[in-house]
Amino acid sequence: MRTDEENKKLSEILFSNVKKSPDDIFKQYPKRKLKDGAMVLRFAPSPTGFLHVGGVFSALISSWMSRQSGGISILRIEDTDKTREIEHGVRTIVDGLSDFNIHFDEGVLADGSDLGKYGPYMQSKRLDIYKVFAKEMVKNGFAYPCFLTEEELEEIRTKQVELGVRTGCYGDWAKWRNASFSEITQELEKGKKYVIRLASTGRFEKTFDFVDLIKGRSTIHENDMDVVLLKSDGYPTYHFAHPIDDTLMGITHVIRGDEWFSSVPLHVELFEKLGFTRIPYAHIPTLMKMDNGGKRKLSKRKDPEADVEYYTKHGYPPEGITEYLLNLANSNFYDWRKQNPSAYLTEFRISFEKFNKAGALFDMDKLNDICKEFIASLSGEELYERVYDWSKKYNSELYELLSKNREYSIKVLNIERTGEKIRKDFVKYEDVYEQIKILTIGINEFDDISDKISKDEQVRILKKYLENYTQRKDANAWFENLKLIANDLGYCTDRKEFENNVGKYKGMVGDVAMVIRVAITGKTKSPDLYQIMNVLGEDEVRKRIEGYIDKMV
Repeated sequence: MRTDEENKKLSEILFSNVKKSPDDIFKQYPKRKLKDGAMVLRFAPSPTGFLHVGGVFSALISSWMSRQSGGISILRIEDTDKTREIEHGVRTIVDGLSDFNIHFDEGVLADGSDLGKYGPYMQSKRLDIYKVFAKEMVKNGFAYPCFLTEEELEEIRTKQVELGVRTGCYGDWAKWRNASFSEITQELEKGKKYVIRLASTGRFEKTFDFVDLIKGRSTIHENDMDVVLLKSDGYPTYHFAHPIDDTLMGITHVIRGDEWFSSVPLHVELFEKLGFTRIPYAHIPTLMKMDNGGKRKLSKRKDPEADVEYYTKHGYPPEGITEYLLNLANSNFYDWRKQNPSAYLTEFRISFEKFNKAGALFDMDKLNDICKEFIASLSGEELYERVYDWSKKYNSELYELLSKNREYSIKVLNIERTGEKIRKDFVKYEDVYEQIKILTIGINEFDDISDKISKDEQVRILKKYLENYTQRKDANAWFENLKLIANDLGYCTDRKEFENNVGKYKGMVGDVAMVIRVAITGKTKSPDLYQIMNVLGEDEVRKRIEGYIDKMV
């Protein structure tokens, strides 16, 4: 075993360029002055791939709870894994969160610059800070340099698997843990690469009680793994950076994904070894998906809806997604929304006690229903502005149509947006395209209804309709006229009469309306036919019906 004096010498050799002490670092990060109950929360993603919807879930919770407590939200970028980092990864994260109206009080901006006094908020710019604390850990005998190569580590793992024991660097497997000062300096003189490992004092067979703000109380094993703190390139691991950054930035609660719960014993030990006050943890549930009758994690590889770009590209309203994620976050949200159907979402308060302790089931059907409800609540003009902004980036043809036909497009979008029957057929902004296209340009393809009503009969119905067609003042007058035409053509206008006299009538008045609907819209199902005809105008309606007749003849 090395003496205290040898550990001090070793720390000076390993970190000869580090002149600051932990006290010097703390002076740079004074304690925050907060009102009672205020939370300082962070979202700390890595720029190593696309932004996962689970990341949006976590970011939403952190920004929401900090705001409702009168506290501070922070976006910190954990870019210490340079081998996996993608180009423009930071901008992808910042812009992706912004698309869902998630913003932070402090942290990294899209261009990589900082907002706030507790930065840098990008970990790659904080390497000197981590070295100060790594030096202190070595000095106190809580960390040591390890020269094990990748090949040696793999050999150790193979032996552990053969013996049926836990894999990892611990106990007698930690070859360099108890190396003498002389042995270590000899390797350093040879220029051997090394990492800085934790010298764990935990015992795996011992347990302790731990209280998570969401999961509650549990009994867990102590950590005994000598994990890597600083990699050979000088970058810290998440395990080492997390307690340092969260302590210096004044984080009051660590909210993170459930996948990190297994690291709690290690992080508890690191807070202790660093001499920091432990920060309360809240591990939020993992987003799950039903698959073949069972649940599994929402996967980046298998599920396109895991990528937040899926929602922005297709035009899902951010408010709908936010509402759905709040529903997943807290079990009381559904009842709150039923009791407060018109309340702003910001009036809802998230609480740790109401989180689902198991995985949250991500259901696209439920998400779609919520988005339908939100879009149905918009006026035609509000929807126009949203779709216009979205199409500018994602659908050039729709953007051109909306740009050239603003007032007309608003009329189209206002169909079935007032009265008792509110349309709920739009899930996302891209769904608007077909209706705008059909009512602005016209129709190329028509639903085939010839198996229900012959082409000759369709022509007969449409010619008769044109003989009597004028733009009616209201829907009732229009429908009464339609019933008269249907009667003249041998169609019934009363359901009971039709059912009691099988064979007497050709069909119902709805069949006549269907023929007219297909001629005008190309579809057997559409928004209110009377409103569509009013938007198109009499000349366009006649033109479309006559064109359809020519197609049938």
